[in-house]
Amino acid sequence: MGRSKARFVAFAVLPATAVALGAVAGVLQWQIVSYRETASAVGDSVQAARSTAARILSYQADTVEQDLTAARDHLTGPFLDSYTELVNSAVIPAARERQISAVAEVVAAASVSATPEHAVALLFINQITTVGREAPTPIPSTVRVTLDNVDGRWLVSGFDPV
Repeated sequence: MGRSKARFVAFAVLPATAVALGAVAGVLQWQIVSYRETASAVGDSVQAARSTAARILSYQADTVEQDLTAARDHLTGPFLDSYTELVNSAVIPAARERQISAVAEVVAAASVSATPEHAVALLFINQITTVGREAPTPIPSTVRVTLDNVDGRWLVSGFDPV
């Protein structure tokens, strides 16, 4: 190998190769971190959707106000406002007056989409409602739940029947 060729390899090709390998390693590391954050968002958001859905759809007639008010801590945005309005104007008065209780169970859940900041989940819910001393009535439903990551907590920002 000639002296000029050796210098070219030593001063151009090797440094360029090292920079390229460093860039590739950086991109791969970024992809790994991004994948882990997304995978974590999927699991955490679906779990939050499951538990919040059960909270906002479950209450006992004698503790309805406490039950549904506590559920508000897991909501955000315009959905929090509309939920509060519905609960205060219709659900709480009806539950007290007619002795309505409800227990909701999420029987299946799946992530539709997720990023570290925003997620959508699909839930299949069985809610059993009891009015006074009547026989319990099962009500199956499917709900699309939208969540936002607010200060490290997944909060429900949308709850739409499908």
